[in-house]
Amino acid sequence: MDLLHKYGISPRKSLGQNFVIEPNTIRQVIELSSIKPSDFIIEIGPGIGSLTLSLLEVAGHVTAVEIDSALVEILEDSLEPEDKKFRLIHADVMDLDLNELLIARNETWKLVANLPYNISVPLICDFLERVPAITKMTVMVQREVAERLVAKPGEKAFGLPSLKVQYFAEVKKIADVPSSVFLPKPKVESSLLQIKRLEKHSISTNPELLFELAKQAFNQRRKMLRRSLKDIFELNDFESVGIDPTSRAEDITLEEWISLTEKFVRKREKS
Repeated sequence: MDLLHKYGISPRKSLGQNFVIEPNTIRQVIELSSIKPSDFIIEIGPGIGSLTLSLLEVAGHVTAVEIDSALVEILEDSLEPEDKKFRLIHADVMDLDLNELLIARNETWKLVANLPYNISVPLICDFLERVPAITKMTVMVQREVAERLVAKPGEKAFGLPSLKVQYFAEVKKIADVPSSVFLPKPKVESSLLQIKRLEKHSISTNPELLFELAKQAFNQRRKMLRRSLKDIFELNDFESVGIDPTSRAEDITLEEWISLTEKFVRKREKS
């Protein structure tokens, strides 16, 4: 808080900024991240550097990506961007070719971050799809987001983001975080998620095709599959892969989505 006052800046709601100011919470994040001295860490939205400093104490290297030029100034003054252990990138992470940037330094990375609220879901999904260099994530997100990503088929919170994350990784909630540890204090509670990329994916199905089919169904989630996917499948197509056509998108398991995708591929090859 002293740093923010010194530089005359305030957290920006438009960038989803809520800084962790409680030391015990930072220690908890570090402990639950199980970081080794040889680990390469990527942090998104380092803010004023509270978590960054603790990461540098335990990791082999930390790369931090910050979009806010005012915060970059604070980080450059309080840390040492030229240090071999630390690299600061002033950019919008959604515009970076992050996989190429990371692999140039090391083959595998861990993401440890208090993610900006406004980009947490697209960022996690995008990293799992397009940044295989990141093999593990320990991230702070809104509790509602955490519940969506760990939700199982048949639960109200289960949606396309749940399906995407669980296709690529094992995800679990490892801690709840009260709003009182943040500045400014958000109106919602937060949770800490651990996301471990599946090492060798045994599924050969094209994930982009699977997600396109699922997206069409989830966009009409109140409709039964026989209606939401009627332009793609006939009733007997669902029955041939053991799926009840009166089910809705949130009732279908990952394995069933894979079966539907494979059915679609076979239908397309025959036509």
